Amino acid sequence: MILLDGKSLTIEQVIAAAKRGERVEIDSSAYGRIDRAREYVERKLDEGAAVYGLTTGFGKFSDTYISCDDTAVLQRNLIKSHACAMGEPLSEEVVRAVMLLRANALCRGNSGIRRSTIETLLAMLNCGVHPLIPEKGSLGASGDLAPLAHMVLVLMGEGEAFYKGERLSGDEAMRRAGITPVELAAKEGLALINGTQVMTAIGCLTSYDAKELCLTADIAAALSIEALLGIKKAFDPKVHELRLHSGQKVCAANLLRLLEGSALAQDFQPGRVQDSYSLRCAPQVHGACRDALEYVLAAVRRELNTVTDNPLIFPDEDEVISGGNFHGEPMALAFDFLGIALAEIANISERRTERLVNPALSNGLPAFLTVHGGLNSGYMIVQYAAASMVSENKVLAHPASVDSIPSSANQEDHVSMGTTAARKAAQILDNARKVVAIELMSACQALYFRGEEKLAIATKSVYDTVRKIVPPINEDVIMYPYLNAAEMLVTSGKVNSAARSACPGLL
Repeated sequence: MILLDGKSLTIEQVIAAAKRGERVEIDSSAYGRIDRAREYVERKLDEGAAVYGLTTGFGKFSDTYISCDDTAVLQRNLIKSHACAMGEPLSEEVVRAVMLLRANALCRGNSGIRRSTIETLLAMLNCGVHPLIPEKGSLGASGDLAPLAHMVLVLMGEGEAFYKGERLSGDEAMRRAGITPVELAAKEGLALINGTQVMTAIGCLTSYDAKELCLTADIAAALSIEALLGIKKAFDPKVHELRLHSGQKVCAANLLRLLEGSALAQDFQPGRVQDSYSLRCAPQVHGACRDALEYVLAAVRRELNTVTDNPLIFPDEDEVISGGNFHGEPMALAFDFLGIALAEIANISERRTERLVNPALSNGLPAFLTVHGGLNSGYMIVQYAAASMVSENKVLAHPASVDSIPSSANQEDHVSMGTTAARKAAQILDNARKVVAIELMSACQALYFRGEEKLAIATKSVYDTVRKIVPPINEDVIMYPYLNAAEMLVTSGKVNSAARSACPGLL
């Protein structure tokens, strides 16, 4: 059970609710704050006060007064008019995270929404009513207006939703789940859509998975170092203590643990004093990516418990303040950084794959990892596939946050593009997983030639895990099923589990 109070939600709880369907409820400590803010909103309505989004229009229409009799219509019209997202639906996991994060922000008690409305949103989450939220259409300020409006449509019994595997009208999905749709009251529509929860949900799930990929990249590098008869001395702790970056030290320590006992990777190799950068500098590159990810995760942790709508209600101070907490810039910059870091994980991984297949660089391995080159192409085009995705990542890694486009008649004249940044980072993660999976496959093929009995204990555990689904390839076969299977080993966490089982303490 996850209890929401608007202040203490963790990334791990988001993962539990989004991926494993853990039940979510409002913590009793939040009820008083929610109710006080709502009572304050209703008092302002009775007074006829001019409050943005309560008794005024939105955006450029903020100077248009709305009578108290029309405030409920104003909220319904807001949701209907703002549901303008397009494209493919966001995944079920992302939608669940969006609903959770929006409910948590509302539990802080500064939004003026009714308790019953939040409870209905959580009932949808707990019963598996997942609004169809198209992926495109957010500027990232004023928050994620368009996609969040699609979430609220279903709350109102409109729009579309997925329920038990079926795509249904919002009204039918709510009926089947036994949930009564909400008639929005004053301020509620704006409170539900004026936030950064779509970008944060996508980025949260992506950064969580990226942390596991960092370890998988270290494991793949260790296998490649063995296959290429690498020099372990470059990972000596004395080297990395002289450079004060924690991620670098973690990666170097991981590599030494993974390579312990290897008969292939040695402190010194005859005829060579140093390896290429893609081997020797793995701690510096992987480590920098780890450090970037820690920055992103810290930003996500803050945003999970942030109030991002507008205006904000401060009942104890008798104030309603129009500010800009909905602006997604803090997350836009973080998710652009995340995408760049993930692109670099893939970049260096593909360079190691190239060394494995290139006979001029592989320290004696057969060309393209096949013994009958010419008649067979072996792993030649596997490296092409990795290169293709690495190149695509270079396009995707261009920062979204450096762009802005004015909207609402220039009232909203600078926007974050944070949701685009998050979506791009997720695409880069998908490509990076595939590239690392290709390196794992290629390294295992190379180690087949080197002699699997020479592997370190930890890398042998990973090698055996890969071999359960990808056999040594002596003659050309249809490769893509093996590539897909290797990717599933990466995404499922089985590669990391195999390494950790043989080598506890990997980070």
